Amino acid sequence: MRLFVRLLSILVVLLVLAGAGGAVVLRMLWHRPGPLPQTADLVVPRSRLPVLASVLQRDQLLRPGDSDRLVFMILARLTASGGALHAGELRFPAHASIGAILQILRHAKPVQHELTIPEGLTSAQIAGLVERAPALVGDLAVPPEGSILPETYAYELGTSRTALLARMHAALRAALAQTWAGRDPSLPLSDPRQLLILASIVERETGVGSERAQVAEVFVNRIRQGMKLQSDPTVAYGAGGGLGSLPRPLTRADLVQPSPYNTYVIPGLPVGPISAPGIASLQAVAHPATGDLLYFVATGSGGHAFAATLPEHLRNVAQLRAIEAARPSQAATLDPLRPPPQVPMEARGR
Repeated sequence: MRLFVRLLSILVVLLVLAGAGGAVVLRMLWHRPGPLPQTADLVVPRSRLPVLASVLQRDQLLRPGDSDRLVFMILARLTASGGALHAGELRFPAHASIGAILQILRHAKPVQHELTIPEGLTSAQIAGLVERAPALVGDLAVPPEGSILPETYAYELGTSRTALLARMHAALRAALAQTWAGRDPSLPLSDPRQLLILASIVERETGVGSERAQVAEVFVNRIRQGMKLQSDPTVAYGAGGGLGSLPRPLTRADLVQPSPYNTYVIPGLPVGPISAPGIASLQAVAHPATGDLLYFVATGSGGHAFAATLPEHLRNVAQLRAIEAARPSQAATLDPLRPPPQVPMEARGR
C-alpha cells in the first residue's frame, strides 16, 4: 500500500509538471462517464482514500482494475480543497463521472427515506409500520394511542425507530396545541385531550373528507344535549383490544358490553383516543359544521345520510335497509347513531 501511495504521488507530480497537457488529461478523466449502469443508492463507508476507492469499484462506480482507482485518488487529492469526502447513503446517477462522484461525496445530502402514516390507524398498527420500515434501526415500544400525527416522515439510513417516533410525537403535540388555540370557543370540550379523543372518533367514522365537519357537528351536538355518542368504532376498539378493527361485524351484544370505550354504554367521550387523527379531523372538531344534526347512517355508497330529527333519521335507516336487502350477500349494517335508549326498539326500525 505504501508503494501504491508513493506511485500516486509521483503521478500527481508528473501531471502537474506536464502543464497544460496534464490539465487537459485530468479534465477528460474528471468528466469521463463511469460504468454505473443505472441510478443507485449506495452506502459509502467512512474510510481511508484507497479503501474508499475499492468500495466504489466494488459498487460499479469505478471501472475494474487499478487505473480507475488510481485516477480517482489522484483527482480526490488534487481537489481536496473542495471539501472532505462524506460517508452515508448517497444517490449516484447512472454513468456518474469521477468528478460527479467526488461532488456527491463532498456536497450531496444523504438519501431520504419516507414513511407515510395514514390517518385513522391505531398505535399498534403504526408501530407495525415503523417496525417494517427499511433503513431504520433499533427496537420500539407501541406508543400511546393517539400520540402520533399521521403524515409522511423523511429519515436517513441508520435513524433509530425511537428517534423517528419522537418526531411523530412532537408533530402531534404541535398540531394539537395549534388547533386547540384556534378552536371555536363555544365547543363543549374542556381541554386539548378531549379534542384529540373526539377527532380520533371522527377519523374512524368516515373516509369521506367532506363529511368530517358534519360528523363532528353530530357528536358536538350530542355532547351538548347529554346524549350518548353511540359510535361503532369506539365499540370495535374496545372489543378488539385496541387493534382498531374486529375480524367480524359488530353485533348487538357488542353494543351493550361494558367497556370504557363503549359509547353506547358510557356517557360522553371514551377514556382515550381510538386512532391517530389527521389534521383535517382535528380541524373538523375544532370548527364543526353549525346546525342541529344529531344522527347519521351509511348510505350504502360510501358516505352517510345526516339528520336532525328522529323521524328523518329513521327514513334514512329504512333507505339503507332497502339497499342492503337488494344485496343479500352483504351483512346488515348496524345503525352507528341509534336514538337515545328511552326510544322504544320498535320505533328504531330494528
